[in-house]
Amino acid sequence: MRKLTLVLLGGASICLAVTIALLLWRVGAGWAAAAAGLAAGLGLALSLQGIVGRSMDQGSLKRDFDTLRDAFLGLTGKLEQINESLAILSDAVQEKSVRRSEELTVEVRMLEELVQRMSISLEARLADQSMPAPRVGGRTQVDAAQTAGLLQTVRDALTENRVDLYLQPVVNLPQRRTMFYESFSRLRDASGRVMMPGEYLGVAEPEGLVAAIDNLLLFRCVQIVRRLARQDRKVAIFCNLSLSSLADEDFFPQFLSFLAENRDMADGLIFELGQSAFGQRGSVEARNMAKLADFGFRFSIDQVSDLDLDFRELQRADVRFVKIGAELLLSRLINGEGEFPLSVLKDLEPTDYAGVARRFGTEIIAEKVETERQVIDVLELDIGFGQGHLFGEPRAIRDAVLAESEPPADFLRTALKRVAAR
Repeated sequence: MRKLTLVLLGGASICLAVTIALLLWRVGAGWAAAAAGLAAGLGLALSLQGIVGRSMDQGSLKRDFDTLRDAFLGLTGKLEQINESLAILSDAVQEKSVRRSEELTVEVRMLEELVQRMSISLEARLADQSMPAPRVGGRTQVDAAQTAGLLQTVRDALTENRVDLYLQPVVNLPQRRTMFYESFSRLRDASGRVMMPGEYLGVAEPEGLVAAIDNLLLFRCVQIVRRLARQDRKVAIFCNLSLSSLADEDFFPQFLSFLAENRDMADGLIFELGQSAFGQRGSVEARNMAKLADFGFRFSIDQVSDLDLDFRELQRADVRFVKIGAELLLSRLINGEGEFPLSVLKDLEPTDYAGVARRFGTEIIAEKVETERQVIDVLELDIGFGQGHLFGEPRAIRDAVLAESEPPADFLRTALKRVAAR
């Protein structure tokens, strides 16, 4: 637009200068006067054109300046809004961080109280124990000495915190993707040798030490579930829960209170009892299991020796998983004489066993799977989960991870050392 205006103005100026020159020539002023008039007209026209051009440039600059000023003001407003939003976000993040820190502090404090109660309860049980007097010269003396030595080894392992956490994968079939983990506790003696449960259960259980080991395992499982949740890993852990823990008047109410405040762990923690322990439940244990179920926690039955299970009762008790050894399953359901293992449903085929369990909301897990042939047979039984060395051996949790799940420093140490010094 500016260029077009200047071109038109220039054309008009030239026409004006030529008109002036022609007028001077027509009135008889001569060619010299006409040429001078033309030059003067052109000069005047050029001057006028320059003035108009500068005026237009100044107007354009003013408009550009106004546009930049408006843009700057708009940008300043946006920056102020961003600063306000960042301040609000910073306050929210800080508030959330403080709130999370307070929640974790409360959780740790509650767990410490639980551990202290466990220590007091264990100390009371150990204070009441009495070893039978050995008969001199007989085999009883040797057995008593071995028992006392093994018991002391277990106490030392607890005192020195030589209790490791092992996890074994539970996979879905046939994909073999890890869906759960089974937790195990393993004790180490002073030389670092791993002690299998069969070595010490016989002497540790009567003295109340097995309950202490189970509760320590429970403590660590809770912490591992917390760690998996932070990593957004949707994998649950089977954790043993003994009858003594369910019936402990000091430990269980505090543990229940802790779980009530952390119901978000319900999908990550599955409590497991043996078939025999489940059958020996009293009213207190059954009522406490129901309280856990009310918070959304599930249960599992393992150490199954009899396939004649009452799945209706398991459903009422919120048992969602039953672990059965692969060899027992195959010997009864495939290699047997065709008799259905459930006495209340005798008209069905043995291969319908897993389907019947599933109708009552219970999944069968084939454990101790060792060969690919067993996998094929298990799949023929329509069983959807497997566990065993074929899918992965129990592996110890790394020291760095285990350190995060360590109990408070006073856990069992004071009570056990006091007993050991007697």
